Amino acid sequence: MSTLKEVLEGTREVAKAMGVTLKTLLTEPPVTVEYPDEPMAVYPRFRGRHELRRYENGLERCIGCCLCEAACPTGAIYVEAAENDPNNPVSPGERYAKVYEVNLLRCIFCGDCEAACPVEAIVLGHYIDLASYNRRDFILTKEELLNPPVPNTVVRPDA
Repeated sequence: MSTLKEVLEGTREVAKAMGVTLKTLLTEPPVTVEYPDEPMAVYPRFRGRHELRRYENGLERCIGCCLCEAACPTGAIYVEAAENDPNNPVSPGERYAKVYEVNLLRCIFCGDCEAACPVEAIVLGHYIDLASYNRRDFILTKEELLNPPVPNTVVRPDA
C-alpha cells in the first residue's frame, strides 16, 4: 500500500513540475535570438573585438606609447612605434604606431589595454562575430583595427 502511495505522490509532483513548465512555455516569450537575422542584445560594458579610434580630423589617436602592450597580461598586443613626420603627421604626438597587432587567440578580453591607454585609442567594442576557420584571421592588423566592422548588436540598458 505504501508503494502505491509513493507512486501517486511522485506522479503528483511530476505533474506539478510539468504544470510550471507548460505555464512558462505558454506565457513567457522565448529568450532565444535568431542571431544573424536579429541583433544580439549586449550590455554597455560588454567587451568584444578591439578597435583603434581616430580623431574627428582623421588623425589616429594612438601615439605609439606602447602602454597597452605593457599592460596586456598575456602579451596579445604588439606595437612598433615610429617617429611622426612633422609635415605629414599620422597622429598628434611625436610618435605613432607603425605596426599595431592584436592576437585574439591570446587575448582574454580583460580590458587592461583600454584602461592603460592615455588617449583612449584602443577600445573593446561590441562586435561579437569572432569565429574563423583560419588562424591568421585571429591576428588583427592596424588597418583592421582602424576600420572595424559594424556590430550586429543592440546595447541594452545596464541592469
